[in-house]
Amino acid sequence: MKKRFASLVFVLLMLGLCVPPGFAQFSGTVKGVCRDSDGKPIPDAVVVFNNLENGQKFTLKTNKKGEYFSLGVTAGKYNIQLYQNADDAKANKELFHLNNVTVTRDENEFPIDLKKETEAAAKGAGLTPEQLKARQAEVEKAQKENTTIKSLNEKLVAANTAMKAGDYDTAVATLTQATQMDASRDIIWANLADAERGSAPKQTDPAEKKARLQAAVDDYQKAIDLRQKAMETKKSPDDAKQLAVYYNNMADAENKSGKVDDAVKAYTQAIQLNPEGAAGYYYNIGAVLTNAGKVDDAIAAFDKCIAVDPTRPDPYYQKGVNLIGKATLQGDKMVAPPGTAEAFNKYLELAPTGPYADVAKQMLASIGAPIETGFGKKKAPAKKSN
Repeated sequence: MKKRFASLVFVLLMLGLCVPPGFAQFSGTVKGVCRDSDGKPIPDAVVVFNNLENGQKFTLKTNKKGEYFSLGVTAGKYNIQLYQNADDAKANKELFHLNNVTVTRDENEFPIDLKKETEAAAKGAGLTPEQLKARQAEVEKAQKENTTIKSLNEKLVAANTAMKAGDYDTAVATLTQATQMDASRDIIWANLADAERGSAPKQTDPAEKKARLQAAVDDYQKAIDLRQKAMETKKSPDDAKQLAVYYNNMADAENKSGKVDDAVKAYTQAIQLNPEGAAGYYYNIGAVLTNAGKVDDAIAAFDKCIAVDPTRPDPYYQKGVNLIGKATLQGDKMVAPPGTAEAFNKYLELAPTGPYADVAKQMLASIGAPIETGFGKKKAPAKKSN
């Protein structure tokens, strides 16, 4: 009986020794505290362990004390990367890294202290105390910049969400807070101006409506000034187009304030900055002048729009409307200026089922002009008779 029991124990021991490798996952514990260049904890930082042997990745997040901790990290060689936050991790903008560290099956501690690391690097590079101080200031500035950008982005998202819901007052309040956090960002001022411009039509008090529109104009100007100042030291391919957008939106606010000449000037600035968008800006000028009763100037603007982009149907229709406004009566017959019928017919050719199609046909009928759906197309030569 004893012999059989001993044999059974031996078999069980052998089974224990023959566990397949796939079930033998040897792992350890990792922990540490992350500190910035001032020695202060970095909360909500992201610490990524990249296994150099099997490609495994472990992503950890620090708590409010800058601490990270994880069980079950497979033993092996790793590169460790530190990011300020999750957004920086996605953009691969690391603060620091440790390469070729070993994680054992026991408890492993990997503290990351940027102040000590910077001092060590400076000492190794032979930097003077003044140079070390300058380097630390650069690191601190970068960290502060990242924190500010994150907060501003959160404000922008919240404000845009509010604007989409029609809650412009909340958007104005949120973006005003953003300008108080950092008044040097043109995009913040431009978005604040958008919110102010959007809120104006909802005001029942004419004086308040006027004030909102003027605030929008002022804030668009701040955005323009900041962008132009930034261009003095660092230029981007999108600078001109972005400035054109600011001028276009400023023009809309000026127009709604009844400042037609200022609106036209702003649209003209947009044209000079972004010639590719000139057709749209000329059309806007024509619309503003039409509403102001400046018929001849409006026609000239629509002609410029057509010259830039002859495939747009709407400027032909608007030109026709302005021309027919100059029609005169000769007896019982309405006589429109030259080019009126051509404008309406060109619109119908380009947009036969467009929103103004029925009105264009009525206008043609009112001046006794036929509908020529083939307007602008070359006629086929007549066949010779045999």
